[in-house]
Amino acid sequence: MAKKRNAAPHRSGFCAIIGRPNVGKSTLLNRVLGEKLSIVSPKPQTTRNRVLGVLTRPDLQVAFLDTPGIHRARGGLNRFMVDQALGALPEVDCVLYLIEPGLVRDAAAPSGVRVEIGEVNQFIVEKLRDAGKPVILGINKIDTLPRHELLPVIEAWKDALPFAAIFPLSALKGEGVEALVDLIGEQLPEGPALFPEDVFTDVAERFLVSEFVREQILRSTRQEVPYSTAVVVESFDEAEREREGRGLVRIFSRIYVERDSQKAIIIGKRGEMLKKIGTASRLEIERLLGCKVFLSLEVTVEPRWSEREDALRRLGYSS
Repeated sequence: MAKKRNAAPHRSGFCAIIGRPNVGKSTLLNRVLGEKLSIVSPKPQTTRNRVLGVLTRPDLQVAFLDTPGIHRARGGLNRFMVDQALGALPEVDCVLYLIEPGLVRDAAAPSGVRVEIGEVNQFIVEKLRDAGKPVILGINKIDTLPRHELLPVIEAWKDALPFAAIFPLSALKGEGVEALVDLIGEQLPEGPALFPEDVFTDVAERFLVSEFVREQILRSTRQEVPYSTAVVVESFDEAEREREGRGLVRIFSRIYVERDSQKAIIIGKRGEMLKKIGTASRLEIERLLGCKVFLSLEVTVEPRWSEREDALRRLGYSS
């Protein structure tokens, strides 16, 4: 009689998703979870806070930390964002270091392209080396280039760190994402689940509501306005959601900007922009909460809030 093989051990642990702004960290987390948890936009520096997303399978539980993009920090808000990202490294079991291909057309190069790693990525590599955690290099956005151009990217990066693996993927298309999760699982210790099976985040609903409003501001406005905006939920009344047969949450959110001109842009002519932001935000919040939402938005000028420690602390951007 053949000897029965032992089942694979259950693994669980924390994985930080680290990288420069706009490399697709939040898109990847949402894809892995099958839920919209982190806001996304075409603009860099969309994510400002660490966001926990938990993936649970019968054989595996991965607690992902989506982190703000690491960049040259100028001003209090930017320093907070970089601290949020780097501060995750001591707390995790492994790191997914997400990059873009970084290709530049160059007729003088043998392959017709050259790879730009850049100063910020070199800074990140040094921080990862100091952290001493297993690192998987994820090359994202492979749907944007011919496959033969992947080889120069891998060649340019393979000696930057002793990576546990170098893995090409497309977070947007979902290509390679399941196999990447398996690979991350191999870096985690054996052990029971760290969170209940039905938990996919520890983020409060109020925080997610404020993020969904900020996402619509990012998508609807241009220039400096999105980066000078903070959103605070001041009132979250669930009384009517809790009554049998009535599903309604009343939410009042305050949008902070730094100048009168920015306030005028967000409100728009005859209030049209603020109405557009509110309508799009409400639809996302209703999907999140699973009930009808009455959303009220007000815009307030808070001069230089992104540079002042007292304002940063009050608006939730202080370590």
